[in-house]
This record gives sequence, C-alpha cells and structure tokens, in this order.
Amino acid sequence: MMPITVKHQFHQINIAPMTTSNGLSRVFAAAVVSRQFRDLLLQNPREALVKGYLGETFTLTPEESDLIASIRANSLSDLAKQVCGSMSIGD
Repeated sequence: MMPITVKHQFHQINIAPMTTSNGLSRVFAAAVVSRQFRDLLLQNPREALVKGYLGETFTLTPEESDLIASIRANSLSDLAKQVCGSMSIGD
C-alpha cells in the first residue's frame, strides 16, 4: 500500500499506510475537502465521527475512534501528527 499525501493550503501531510481499515484515511480526506467537517473534527471529534461526511459514516475500530476523540489539536496537520505518532508507538 502506498503512502497517502494530503495537501492543504500551505501544509503537506504524508500519512504512512496503516494496517487497519481505510477509515482513518477517509476521515482525513473528508477533513481536507470540507472546512465544516474539519472544524467539527477539531472542535468535537466524537460528534464529527458520528455524523460522518456527506451522509456516509466512517468505519473505524473502537481504538481509532477513541484515539481521535482523545486528541486536542488546533490544526489538521497537528491532528495527523498526533494520530500517526500514537499509532506508531505500538509498532
């Protein structure tokens, strides 16, 4: 599986392939294309994950949902760094 590169205004985020579902990739893709979803994800991540994006929900493990909900980030880049950092600790 190839790494995913997400470009957002002045930031480029490289997300390494994950061994879990593509749910996290879909969360970040939705956050890149939708300011409204991104803002909700940063302000109230649990609600953003429950509401989904454009009528579709995200298929995440309970651990992935809990991880995203536990992170307090000011930007999408910061959120991605914290998620990737937390996931690589157990590898």
